[in-house]
Amino acid sequence: MFVERNLLVQDLEQFLNVSAISDYCPNGLQVEGKSRIQRIVSGVTASQALIDAAIELQADALLVHHGYFWKGEDQAIVGMKQRRIKALLAHDINLLAYHLPLDVHPVVGNNVQLAQRLGLTVTGPLEPNNPRNVGLVGELDVALSASEFATRIEGALQRAPLVVDHGQLIKHVAWCTGGAQGYLEQAIAAGVDAYITGEVSERTFHEARENGISFFAAGHHATERYGVQALGEWLAERFGIEHQYVECDNPV
Repeated sequence: MFVERNLLVQDLEQFLNVSAISDYCPNGLQVEGKSRIQRIVSGVTASQALIDAAIELQADALLVHHGYFWKGEDQAIVGMKQRRIKALLAHDINLLAYHLPLDVHPVVGNNVQLAQRLGLTVTGPLEPNNPRNVGLVGELDVALSASEFATRIEGALQRAPLVVDHGQLIKHVAWCTGGAQGYLEQAIAAGVDAYITGEVSERTFHEARENGISFFAAGHHATERYGVQALGEWLAERFGIEHQYVECDNPV
């Protein structure tokens, strides 16, 4: 089975509501390859290691969360960027990248997929009055101490989180995958017991400690590996094509 590339891209754009979301990079087809797609390899970031894996697996398309051509970056195709794009073009591999549309999708999105793995029930958006809201709020199935919740996170993501423990049981939680430590202020305003994201800054410790909220930095890569897998599986089921997720270990 195969699908025409243009049809697949069109369906992805509609499914992820790409046109409605303002982002820091182009979402969709970033590098053009074969016109027919039979095998997709997915991964978090379009690194050289993932590209090499896609080549070895004879993929027709590479589906990622972190692609190329970010706002503010040097537009020259030299060095690392040149080597990556050259490898894709040489093997006629399409690069499909979806950033914020994949974070916020209500079914395959990174935030929803993370919630499913941590036993969190979504109760609403982190910023209900912000049309560009990304984060979510919800509840744990049972109240946990910070150490108990950290153990659950580590078991689900295979990575121990950095923890700021406020010392109280956690029931109400806010979260936003990736590098969203800047949303801690919104989590505090939402009155939750804990906030989860991927990364941490030096100021985050003080902000959490002084505002009485537990904080978990569970890894940018680790918190965002599940949305792209779910999206790849959706494509495989929809079009009857092959999909394989490749994990390129990243401790950050």
